[in-house]
Order: sequence, then structure tokens, then C-alpha cells
Amino acid sequence: MAKYIFVTGGVVSSLGKGIACASIGKILEARGLKINLIKCDPYINVDPGTMNPFQHGEVYVTDDGAETDLDLGHYERFTHAKLTRDNNVTTGKIYFSVISKERRGDYLGKTVQVVPHITDEIKTSIRKVGETGRPDIVIVEIGGTVGDIESLPFLEAIRQFKQEAGPACAINIHLTLVPYIRSAQEIKTKPTQHSVGKLREIGIQPEILLCRSEKPIEQDVKQKIALFCNVCEDAVVEALDVQSIYEVPLMYKNDGLDDLILNFLQLNSKKGNLRDWDSRVVRVLKDPGASCRIAVVGKYITLQDAYKSIYEALVHGGVANSARVEIVKIDSEEVKMHKASSIFCGVDGILVPGGFGHRGIEGKINAIEFARKEGIPYFGICLGMQTAVIEFARNVCGLKNAHSTEFDPKTSFPVISLLEEQKTVRVKGGSMRLGAYPCRLLPGTHALAAYRKGLVSERHRHRYEFNRDFKKVMEKRGLRIAGTSPSGELVEIVELKDHPWFVAVQFHPEFKSKPDSAHPLFKAFIHAALKNK
Repeated sequence: MAKYIFVTGGVVSSLGKGIACASIGKILEARGLKINLIKCDPYINVDPGTMNPFQHGEVYVTDDGAETDLDLGHYERFTHAKLTRDNNVTTGKIYFSVISKERRGDYLGKTVQVVPHITDEIKTSIRKVGETGRPDIVIVEIGGTVGDIESLPFLEAIRQFKQEAGPACAINIHLTLVPYIRSAQEIKTKPTQHSVGKLREIGIQPEILLCRSEKPIEQDVKQKIALFCNVCEDAVVEALDVQSIYEVPLMYKNDGLDDLILNFLQLNSKKGNLRDWDSRVVRVLKDPGASCRIAVVGKYITLQDAYKSIYEALVHGGVANSARVEIVKIDSEEVKMHKASSIFCGVDGILVPGGFGHRGIEGKINAIEFARKEGIPYFGICLGMQTAVIEFARNVCGLKNAHSTEFDPKTSFPVISLLEEQKTVRVKGGSMRLGAYPCRLLPGTHALAAYRKGLVSERHRHRYEFNRDFKKVMEKRGLRIAGTSPSGELVEIVELKDHPWFVAVQFHPEFKSKPDSAHPLFKAFIHAALKNK
């Protein structure tokens, strides 16, 4: 039977519960334990797939085609857990399931209520993850902040779960803020006391407190927190701000968090260490030896989480090349051709990520034209591939006003058009081409040189594709089809023949990159950028 760790957050949002859960998973895997993770989100959307990135950040996609919370990206980057649609539940998903059962008559005429029906459905979702792949420990992240009204059903569910599981089968770790007041030059514990008090009001007593702070927490402060929050003094664990998120597992390991967890859960395991993680990732980030500047040209630039996996994959590509990657964030609406030379001054590579909607498209096309003409390494992802095709059609093939039918349904040259199976789709949520699909790589391409194998699997999230009616005219002018679906019907990768490194892909390689195992295309892109430097 799996054991469970419930992770909650208090005081304020954005404390880093996702990083905390991923880091806990990392240090427990180092002890030889098999772990799985699940994120419980309190919003009423069934999934984040239809949400604006400004609202929620990026949408992370799993192999089985689930559109999920971005924290699942942290889970997969830090651990070996194989995540599916079952690893992310929302209030909307829970209510949808319960209402569907009620409509079928599954409840035999009973009044359907939050307790027990909603809480039972939440517990069933958590247990399902604990039964998949036989993990030793399941880490359950409860989204939101303690005190939020929408989180209450999830908190009640884990209270029941913990009681039903019995002693040493489930524990609660509460991530909380211990602020430093500069004017008073003091660390304050009252917010943490109130947050834990809220938890205890609903029947949850945390075993461990992770205390986020910008300053080291003195022992007398830990004693005070332990006394007023009813936890052991050793269970007040310091979670200091760090330079890189990849240092967090090392910090937890050094503070003995893994020993503490295993003692509470009464589990024995090997000692384990994170030497490889330290030497292959953290030390390289601290002393890389080389550096390069990569421009990310997008329309959601003002929100850090909108391109979270892109930014992390660029860092991973730098680690693989023993280099620091400086990311230059450029709003695509600001890119004009006559300004491009100043906008991209000192940039060693240009990346255009995925996205939806017409806003900022012409700026992306201008950025791609500049990269093509100036020989700057270019990496296009999803929409970044589609805009690269549009730019090439317009400016090299002479197909004036070529466009995607997403942005101009009446264009004379629809070089990007709707996927055939999408033409009858009317419901937006979960209806794109989603999840893992195979891609066959062609000889003599940058893609094949990067992957070093002819058939790969990558995750997709799109409705539009390269229009093969324009394949011949584009190939004649120097566009190279570098990757296709096994049948050859769908174009997955395009490159330029007479360019140092110009690769654009329809899929999302950033979702399969890890800090100690960079995605091959990101590794190759950073290598090309360093060479260009």
C-alpha cells in the first residue's frame, strides 16, 4: 500500500508548492523509493486548456494528451514519475464526474452533497494514483491557499483520507511564509501561526512545516513556531530563497527532510545522495564557463509562468553545453523590421514559442525574417514553426500575404491550414491534437543530428498544420522538410538548407526536457548559439 504526503500552502500564493513537491519527490527517489504525484486544483474549469496564459500560465501536456497544470512540468523535470491525466484533478473535473453519476442514477435517489459525495470523489482520484504503478509514496499537492473558500472540499477530503489511512500512512506538510520585516529587522512568525491555526480549525494538524524565508531562521524562532503550531522543533524546516530552483532538493536533503518524512511514515530505505544532481546540474549553473543570450519572442512575455517549460528547457540546454543562458524576453508586438537590428543586438539565438490568436503574429514573423537573413540560430516551436513557414512563403517564395487560416480564413495562400480532423470540432476543451505522436526524421538534417535516431515521440498541442499543397514550391526555394508523421502526411519539422541552424517544430519538445538530461533539440540550439557567439 502506498503512503501519502499532503502538501498545503498558507499565508500567500506563489510560495512554490509545486517546486517543494517536486523536490521532495527528488530526495525520496534518491533514497530508492518509487514516487508518484498528483495536483489538486480548486478552480472550476475542467482543465486549464481553455484558460488564457495570463490567467494561469502555461498549459502542460502529458503523453496521454491531458492538458494540465504547469506544476506537473516541475514533477516530471525533477523526478522519474510518468504522469497522465489522472495526475491532475480540478474542482470542475470532480463535479463533472459526480454530476454525471447523479444523472445516471448511480446514487440511487440520494441527495448529492459536498460531503460525502464530492469529498469521496476527491479521495477516489487520489487513491487511483496510489494504485497506478505501485508507488511507495504519493505526494498530493493541494492548490490555492489555506483559507480560500474553493479549497475547502479538498482540505476536508484529505482530513478524511488521513484519518481513514491510519497512523504512519499519511502526513501533512504545510508550506508557509515567515516574512522578514526590514524596518524592524525581524522575522515574524505570526502569519505562520495563523495559517496553521486555520488548518487546525478544520481538523488538519501538519507534521512538518516548510518555512519560506529570505533570511536564515534562528533556532529560537524555530522553537517559537514549533510551540505555537504544535509540531516538533526538528519538524520546522527552513526553506530559504535560492539562486536556482534546482538547488531546492539539495537544501532539503542537507536539512534532513527525507529522514524526517521517512520517520513519520515509518519507512526504511537506503541512505541515498544527490551527488550526480549536484555535479551535473547545480555546479554547472553556478560556474558554467561560457554564456549566450537567447531572445524569446512571444506575446505573453510579461508573465513568467506563460513560457515556464521553454525557459527551463533553455537552462537545461545550457547545462548540457556547460553554459549559462541569459534569456532576453521580447514582446512580439514591439518587433518591427526597421528596429530589429537594435532589438536583437547582442543576441546569439532567437526562439519563437507556441501561442494562439492574431495578436503579435507580425512581430514574430519580423523576428524570424531577421534570424533568417542574419544567419542567427533560430528555434521555432508550434506557432513558431507555423510563423516560420508563413515568413518563408511571403519573403522567399513570393507568395504575397501568405498566412494561416487561423488568422486570415480568406488568404490566397493558406500555407498553414486546419487539421482535417479539426474541421468538424465545435467544442474547444480537450479537442486539439494532443499528446504524444511519433515523428520520422529525414537524413541529412539538423534534427537527425540532434536526436541521433530516426524515429522519435513528441507531445503536441495544436489545431493547424503545414499545408502540403505548398510543399513543392517551398522545397524548391530552400525549405527542407526534416520530420514528418510516419505516414508522411503531416509535416512535423522544417529547416532551412542555407542557414547555420534554423529548425522549427510543430510539437513541444520543452515538455520532455530535464535539467540532467536536456532535450536534444534544446541542446543543439544552445550549441549553435554558442558557436554563433
